[in-house]
Parts: sequence; structure tokens; C-alpha cells
Amino acid sequence: MSKIEIACFNPESAIIAFENGADRIELCDGLSEGGTTPAFETVKQLREKINIPIFVMIRPRGGDFTYSDLEFEQMKSELIQLKSLHIDGFVFGILDKNEKVNTAQNKTLVELASPLPCTFHRAFDRAKTLEDSLENVIECGFTTVLTSGQMPNVSEGKENLKTLVALSNGRIEILVGGGLRSANIQEIREYTHAVYFHSSAITNGGSFADADEIVALKNS
Repeated sequence: MSKIEIACFNPESAIIAFENGADRIELCDGLSEGGTTPAFETVKQLREKINIPIFVMIRPRGGDFTYSDLEFEQMKSELIQLKSLHIDGFVFGILDKNEKVNTAQNKTLVELASPLPCTFHRAFDRAKTLEDSLENVIECGFTTVLTSGQMPNVSEGKENLKTLVALSNGRIEILVGGGLRSANIQEIREYTHAVYFHSSAITNGGSFADADEIVALKNS
């Protein structure tokens, strides 16, 4: 049985994930942008309804992962506000203009989030060089990195994912996500030896997680 994090772009999906055995929620807004920071009130209300871990995304906009000074200040401010809601962790990732991990800015956010754990999201898949990027993310203090192996999806990235699991050597969790579904999770798990998996569980091109898909992911 795999450990499953469901990416939820609305509170309805988070409730579905909770009721169908998800181990953790990645809560965000902005489905069409690949995830942005959810509203304070949304997080507050959801926290009152579910008791599994909620990791909240901090991302001011869609597009690239290099932020202006103003956007970075916004990220810091929103993280501090959301931390007051007894959530369980944060999800973010900042690259510099050369598409390398921005160590200074990421460290600042990780320190602000402390003692809550942080996941470096799929900005990792835009970063240059697999091994250096992994070491930089570990150096910043992240506990998890969400990745499809720097490829468009987990099936194409499975070689790199296997390499990352080996390189991580228990120092950071490799959270496998990006085109992950119940149809391919078993093959990816056996090939990569990863233990934690990430999916939106959206199967019909809509915006809500599918209960049956969550159960299938969990039981695969």
C-alpha cells in the first residue's frame, strides 16, 4: 500500500481525499496555473473539517518560479499568516534567473516555516542538473521534493526518479508526482523504490478529485 498525497485545488477535493484514505493533502488554488496560494479563509475552514496533514502551497502566480522582490515579500507574508492556522507544512520552490535553486530565498522561507516541514515543488523539474539541484534543495532544509524526475511525467522520468531515490539516501523524501495515476503507480513504485506518491486524482478533465481513483491509488 502506497502513501498518497492528493493535490487539491478546492476544499471539495480535500474532503473527498480525506474521506477516501489519502495520507496528506497539498492544498492550493489555481488549477489552470498548476497551483497557487489558497485563500486564508479556505484553509481556515478546511482545517476545522479534516484532521489529516494539510500542506499549503505558497505560490503568488502561475508561470515561472523566479519572483520579484514584491512577490517574495508576498510569499513571506502569506506563509506567516497561514502558519497561524495549525496546518502541517508548506509547499513552494524558487529558482533564480538561471533556473537554479535559489538557495537564499528558499532558506528564508524554510526558516519562517519552522518547525513545520516544507516540500520543494515541481519547480525542481525546471531546474538545471539533477544531482546539484537535489543537493541544493537538501541544503535549504526541505524535508521533501516533489518531482517527475525532471521530465514531463513520471513514466518518462522513471530513470531519473530511481536515481533521485538512490541519491537522496534517506536525507530527503522523494515525492513522486506528475502524470501519476492508479494505472501506473505500481510500475513506478517497483521501478523507483519510492514510497510517497502525489496525484490530483482528477480523472475526467474536471476540477475535483475522484473518490474511486484515490482508493485505487491507495490500494495499488
